[in-house]
Order: sequence, then structure tokens, then C-alpha cells
Amino acid sequence: MDANIAATLRLLGGRADRWRPHVKTAKLAFAMNRLTGHGVKRFKCATSLELLCACEAGADDVAVAYPLHGAGARRVLGIAESHPDVRVSALVEAEEQIEPWSGGRVGLFVDINPGMDRTGIEQARDDDIVALVGSIVDRGLAFRGLHYYDGHVAEGPFEKREAVAHRGYDRLMKIVARVEGSGVTVEEVVTSGTPALPCALSYRPFESASFTHRVSPGTVVYNDLTSLSQLPDDFGYRPAALVVSTVVSRPAAGRVTCDAGHKTVSADAGVPTCAVLGRPDLKPGHPSEEHLPIAVPPGGATPSLGEILYLVPRHVCPTVNNFDHAVLVLGGRILGVERVTARGREAPL
Repeated sequence: MDANIAATLRLLGGRADRWRPHVKTAKLAFAMNRLTGHGVKRFKCATSLELLCACEAGADDVAVAYPLHGAGARRVLGIAESHPDVRVSALVEAEEQIEPWSGGRVGLFVDINPGMDRTGIEQARDDDIVALVGSIVDRGLAFRGLHYYDGHVAEGPFEKREAVAHRGYDRLMKIVARVEGSGVTVEEVVTSGTPALPCALSYRPFESASFTHRVSPGTVVYNDLTSLSQLPDDFGYRPAALVVSTVVSRPAAGRVTCDAGHKTVSADAGVPTCAVLGRPDLKPGHPSEEHLPIAVPPGGATPSLGEILYLVPRHVCPTVNNFDHAVLVLGGRILGVERVTARGREAPL
């Protein structure tokens, strides 16, 4: 974990203020404290529990990067009021999303849809974006900037991904110019989760922009098979979160089963859900709820019953959320056991 945090800061030229990691991955107060200890004190999150944990871990500034309504918005307002030293912000993409924040101390980012079509206002709607920013300012709320999550720029050769991302960033710069031309200052622009991180690093206009540009990769704190395949080897990232599993059955020749089904290692990113550390010859198959079948090649060493296998998840973020506790290891020694602090949701209040 420490090596991955250091690698990210090295890529950002040592500027911890340019990194706003999404703590949906980190989840543990221990990991958040590790980040703040390295000077990283601006976070993104998706749930009120993640927001609360980040505030308690020493964050200076937390953006709830999720559209909030009703009780969810009221809870975020309450957390912001109880942590007055933390700048808390939320996302909006439409006029009707502004009203819940009136009278509170939560700032607002306008969420731009870069083509992922998950949330946000389409980037071609310049006039509507400018009008929405104006409405935020007119209501006396703090306009924090623009949020632009280009997580769909993840597949194919890097050169093609970079070209797609840079075209989007060119469009984003024009939106900034339109907003500032209306008389409103854009304080911050947030882009780039893990897949698009290299693309943002190579986009030179961000370095000389009038606004503060921040990237928001969170997966890189632990890494997984997907992120390690998307990022250049020379970035120096390593897998930091492993699932400890046990071989529970040898049901047939050339096959073993361990206790790491999709309720353990998330299957949302597809099959194989993981790789066996140190045993690239072992091929995990399609999991069921509590069972993970693994193929053993002819002539390969078959793991024995009760043997421990260390699994590197294909998608670590939801995998972390499957567990109540994590074992912390430093220098080959167990430091202790940590509760996965921001797992799940807060109880209804």
C-alpha cells in the first residue's frame, strides 16, 4: 500500500494536492490514515459512511461523487455540519438537484457526462452547464468546479485510449472557458479514475490551467488484475490486497476447489475473478456463491486439502466490501486486524 501511494505521488511530481483518490476502494480507516499520512487529504467517496470515515481519518476536503436526493442529501448535510473543518461537496447535473443543498455548507461540483452515460450532464450542452453553474452561484452556494469521470476510457491500446481521452479533455477545456466567460471562476476540475490516469498525466494543458486539476484514481492504493493490466509497468504499481483462501476439496483429477466464491471475490468484472499468487499455472474457473473451482494443468502440482492460496482479485473494490476485517502485514509481520470501516451502508437514521 505504501509503495503504491508513493508511486502515485511520484507520477504527480510529488504534489499530493493533485490527487483526490476515491475511497470506495480503500474502505479501511487504516488505509485512509495511510493516505493522509502521505499528505493526501482530499478524497472522493460515494456513500455517507465513506464520507464519515474520511472526515474522521483527517481529510481536509471530501467530494461525494454521487447524485444525492432526499434522506441521503440530508445525511451528508448533517455530516458536513458536524465536521466544520472539512470542506464537503456533492454533485449536481440538473436544477432540481440544487434545492436540497440550500442553506447548508456543502459546496457543489457540476457533474459532466464525458460519454460514459452513467451520470452527469452531456458535455455538448454548454449553455445548460453555464446556466446550472449560474443557478448554484445565484442561490449563494459554493460552486466548487467540474467533475468529469472518464472511466469508460479503459479498453484497447493505450495510444487509442489516450487519443479518445484527450479529445474529451479538449472539450472540457472549452466548457471551462465558457463558464469563466460567464464571470464565474472554476476552482477545480476532477478527472480520471484509474483507467484514464495515464491519459490525464500526458495532457499538457492541465499543467498550465487556471484551475486546479486533480485526478481521482482510488484502485491504485491496492491495485487488482484489471488496473495492473491498464497501467504501464513502469508506473511501479503492485497488488497490495490479497484474499486468503483455503483449498476445501479435490473433486476430480486436475481440479481443486477453494472457499472463495463470488460472495468472497467479486465476480462483477467477469471470469476469472482472480489469479493465484505465485501459481500462474492454476486457472480459476466460474465461481458459485461459496466455491471457486480451479483447474490444475496436467503434470502440475495439485494443492493439498487445507493448503492456503493467496488470490489477487480482478476487481478489488467490491471484493474489499465483501469482508468485515482485513489482516494488516508490514515487512512480513502481522500488525493486526482492522475492521473494514466503511463497508456497506449506515443504518437508517
